[in-house]
Amino acid sequence: MIKIILMIWIALTLCGCRNSLLSNSRCLVTKRLYGCTPTGKKVDLYTISNNAGMEINVMTLGATLITVKTPDRHGVSDVITLHKNSFDEYWQGHPLLGSVVGRYANRIAKAGFEIDGQHFQLETNAGKHHIHGGGRENGFAWQIWQAQPFHDRDAAGVRLQLTSRDGAAGFPGTLKVSVVYMLTDDNRLIMDYRATTDKPTHLNLTNHAYWNLSGVASGSDVSGHELLLNADYYLTAGSDKIPTGEITPVAGTPMDFRQTQPLGVRASQTEYGFYDHCYVLNKRDSQALTFCARVTEPDSGRIMEIWTTQPGMQLFTGNQMGVCFETQHYPNTPNEPAFPATLLRPGEEFHAVTIHMFAGLK
Repeated sequence: MIKIILMIWIALTLCGCRNSLLSNSRCLVTKRLYGCTPTGKKVDLYTISNNAGMEINVMTLGATLITVKTPDRHGVSDVITLHKNSFDEYWQGHPLLGSVVGRYANRIAKAGFEIDGQHFQLETNAGKHHIHGGGRENGFAWQIWQAQPFHDRDAAGVRLQLTSRDGAAGFPGTLKVSVVYMLTDDNRLIMDYRATTDKPTHLNLTNHAYWNLSGVASGSDVSGHELLLNADYYLTAGSDKIPTGEITPVAGTPMDFRQTQPLGVRASQTEYGFYDHCYVLNKRDSQALTFCARVTEPDSGRIMEIWTTQPGMQLFTGNQMGVCFETQHYPNTPNEPAFPATLLRPGEEFHAVTIHMFAGLK
């Protein structure tokens, strides 16, 4: 697996993400205008497909993964991500459907932190707390990213880039961010995140897709999706969903997915009546690509397996028609020194990879 990722990174470097529409005998990338903002800024849509029947659509507003289409056990393809039907619907507002979330995914307590003795006050958009990088003015989900398509022998994709100004939502530093969506011929959707800064800052990036492996058109909820999670612990949080700092064993709790369980069986036993919890992934090496989760939908036969270099994953089932698997660092890490660090300094590069692998039951 790691060898495959290294080969992909080398391919990306060699092709230089050339700014044109590209295809080969197996993979295809096309581009079209998706819409315009009220001020006239254009938003493009990139469609990436392979010969195995997979197709993804990525919008430059929010570097948003709009749709992922895969075949079921009978070879019938359907979209398996919750989405809006037009650009205008996205512009009117949405719950981060498939968008890249930043600068900081999840919550930061009291919307503030200190770096090197200096306090930084952030935008408050979750009561007195900060969540998901802020609102329309500063949140990454509402910015228009610059995009370049690329292809390799067995893969194709799009690389999106964004510069976030010093002081955006209260975060220090001019931050340069890129995310790559790559679709391979063996049905792997690879998300590769990178970032640099000119001042010390905190960073936590994720994708906020809502998945329904039944197929969105089926009308089925996700309660029957069967989940296996590679996590012995999760983060205990207070009523405001800010972690207490305690890392709690999943054993004997509704949080335990170490053996495959349907999502809906014990959700009502949680403090929220649904899952909105950060899991601590089992990792031998903090930087290694590690198995995260496997979700199976028995009726359609679709299977999605997730691997990531990130230390945690937020499981969210608050919308019963879709489930989020947000690979990320832990919430409120800037104020919890014992958590894996999210501080990025000049001269360093943030780099994280998450892979979604798709297969099917016979």
